[in-house]
Amino acid sequence: MPDADVPAALVRFNTEPVERVEEVLQAINAAPRFATELAVGRPYPDVDSLVARAEQVTRVLPWDEVAVALSAHPRIGDRVEGPSTEAVASRREQSGMDAVAARVRAAFIEGNRAYEQRFHHVFLIRAAGRSAEEMLAELRRRLTNDVATERAEVVEELAQITGLRVRRLVQNGAP
Repeated sequence: MPDADVPAALVRFNTEPVERVEEVLQAINAAPRFATELAVGRPYPDVDSLVARAEQVTRVLPWDEVAVALSAHPRIGDRVEGPSTEAVASRREQSGMDAVAARVRAAFIEGNRAYEQRFHHVFLIRAAGRSAEEMLAELRRRLTNDVATERAEVVEELAQITGLRVRRLVQNGAP
């Protein structure tokens, strides 16, 4: 008999075929190693253990794999269309951008351009729980980082985004 405190989505995550679990996880974090490492750690006793492992795996990914994950993330402020898991998650996470003033949206376009020229990848930030103005201030601050410092910040943001998405997956059944 399953433990009543374990969400049904976590039970499914722990018991589904590895191929299915990896497919779902790749939509959460596209780094090649991420899905495999998380899937082989099953079963997870609770949501917090799974989320902690997802963040831990993300934090130690080599940069080339982080770059793969970044390529799946849209720019902050872009209106992502389509039914893909990544698009749905992005729209939900960036919902605070929907009503921003034109000047803030224009500043993001300019900031994203400058960031991508400087660092050669999209600006990644955990949008959940942050206002557009907070994210814009972070974008401007991070433009002053050196490459090593920025890579460390990117990895941490990716870990937080991954953790949030994994938590939603096993609590609600969708990332």
